[in-house]
Amino acid sequence: MTKKDGEDQERPKSRASGRIARYARVSTTMGGLAARLAGERYFGVDIKRDKHAIQLTAALGNLKGPLLKVAQLLAVIPQALPPEYAQELQKLQANAPPMGWPFVKRRMTAELGPGWQERFSDFGREAAAAASLGQVHKAVGTDGRALACKLQYPDMESAVEADLRQLKIIFRIFEKYDNSISADEIYAEITDRLYEELDYRREARHQKLYTHMLRGEKNVHVPEVVDELSTGRLLTSTWLEGKGLLEFKTAPQEVRDTLAMNLFRAWYVPLYHSGIIHGDPHPGNYTAQEDMSINLLDFGCVRIFPPRFVEGVIMLYRALQKDDNDMAAAAYRNWGFTDLSQELIDVLNIWARFLYNPILEDKIRPIGEVGETVYGRDVASKVHRELRNIGGLKVPREFVFMDRAALGMGSVFLHLQAQINWFRVFNDLIADFSLETLAKTQKDVLGRFDLDLPDAA
Repeated sequence: MTKKDGEDQERPKSRASGRIARYARVSTTMGGLAARLAGERYFGVDIKRDKHAIQLTAALGNLKGPLLKVAQLLAVIPQALPPEYAQELQKLQANAPPMGWPFVKRRMTAELGPGWQERFSDFGREAAAAASLGQVHKAVGTDGRALACKLQYPDMESAVEADLRQLKIIFRIFEKYDNSISADEIYAEITDRLYEELDYRREARHQKLYTHMLRGEKNVHVPEVVDELSTGRLLTSTWLEGKGLLEFKTAPQEVRDTLAMNLFRAWYVPLYHSGIIHGDPHPGNYTAQEDMSINLLDFGCVRIFPPRFVEGVIMLYRALQKDDNDMAAAAYRNWGFTDLSQELIDVLNIWARFLYNPILEDKIRPIGEVGETVYGRDVASKVHRELRNIGGLKVPREFVFMDRAALGMGSVFLHLQAQINWFRVFNDLIADFSLETLAKTQKDVLGRFDLDLPDAA
């Protein structure tokens, strides 16, 4: 049998039987949630949501694969889930128990061939990190470089397919329970991004793209891809040493301010210069070197926006400054919102003012209040109630990851409690913004790395 590049052949189990097994496990976990919510909705059963949310989180934490990542994502999309579930699911960390050494040997043989160990001078038997779709091993190349080998778990395509089917069922249950948010576009967006994350060659191009976009940022580092040791399901990069950002929560103010500024540049420079965001702002995807420069890690989830979407971000900022509802409506249309009544604009502005508030005030301030358990949750609950009152909302696809990323970044800034004049930092960044320049830059950088322009670009 000939091995296709990246294809896992370690087990005789067919893809069909793999999907069936996955359906069974996922259905058991998520089906309980659906049944309880349906019972509460239609039969008045009191399910004690807070207790059930804790049980659900524990079950998902032991389930490898994309559903764990989906749960983390849903926890930070406003209104996607009832608040009790969102609060618990946000605690999920991408640190599932790793697969053992026999598994690693089989997977590495499938990717690099039977002599794969000869291509490293050392390869760690224990995983340095384990996540929802794969695990990372620290290694040393034959040239002496420290390396990070990200190895995808087997048959993840079947796992994605199975989990997405279950996710669609759960969304339908939630929509019957509460019609304030239509989940169709959220589901479509999650589907596309999950399938992209399975393609490590695409992730390698994303990583090289970020190296290029951040080449002028001396305080931001991106690992170098090692092409000769990478495949469609194995991504090998240089290893960047660093400490987790949350280890600096009690560091001196100057240190926390420096980290926050470097992180701000790492995330927002690509957005406003090229229309591209790092769509997985989990604290584990950023580490700090000794000089407080930032390591930017994990490029599986990268969202490329049409230039007019980025223009809408800035347009809405100006609208909030001027209290201009017509301009706000134009910005929301740029984002893909439709059927914009004045009532809906007023509700969307509640959420927008929360997100934009730190950059609307020309003063040194933190990003938010330390007492918030989940960044934005109180405001999101208010928006949820208002949307329900006016008949619901269909969320545009492009808004999903932008909103999720903004909340994720805000949460990291909140933990650091950086004291920065965000108004001046933001206005300096967008001072020379031009839709035409952005469109040209985006076309150039995406072409350079063989990535497609976004729809409606």
